[in-house]
Amino acid sequence: MQQENQNTAGGEKTARLSTALREWVIAILIALLVALLLTQVVFVNAQVPSESMEDTIQVNDRVLGLRFVYLFEDPARYDIMIFHYPDDETQLYVKRVIGMPGEQLEIRDGLVYIDGQSTPLETGFVKGALRGNFGPYTIPEDCYFVMGDNRNESWDSRYWQNTFVRRERVVGRVWLRLFPSPGTIS
Repeated sequence: MQQENQNTAGGEKTARLSTALREWVIAILIALLVALLLTQVVFVNAQVPSESMEDTIQVNDRVLGLRFVYLFEDPARYDIMIFHYPDDETQLYVKRVIGMPGEQLEIRDGLVYIDGQSTPLETGFVKGALRGNFGPYTIPEDCYFVMGDNRNESWDSRYWQNTFVRRERVVGRVWLRLFPSPGTIS
């Protein structure tokens, strides 16, 4: 009789351990699925390894972008976006949208002119004295011309073999600086 009680107690203990283990495995799987969903649908994490976006984003800043934003709207001029670098799509780049689909863009003395207008685009976010002449470029439909805010130190659309960022290669719009000093980015 005592042997039978011990077997029953041992069986109940094993059943409780099995139930607890199953609950832990399910909780871990759910956490992994939520993390995967967040990183593949909601957020994108990128690092800026160069001074190309100074003073808006500093060297080695880690930024967080929102993936889903461009599901509902197209990138707008001056958005800072994360995209697959056109010359090596394994790399993520962070740059500011300057030229929009269908526009003709020309850079004269470092200033950007759109469709032959006499007034250049805004440069309040640009670091340093501007220089250089580039273009004109005719931006294809569903493509963007991007530049860094530190234009004299930025490897961007002006220099790439594949000049434009295709719409389907855009990953998200930069939203926050995560590290080293957290804050929103505009």
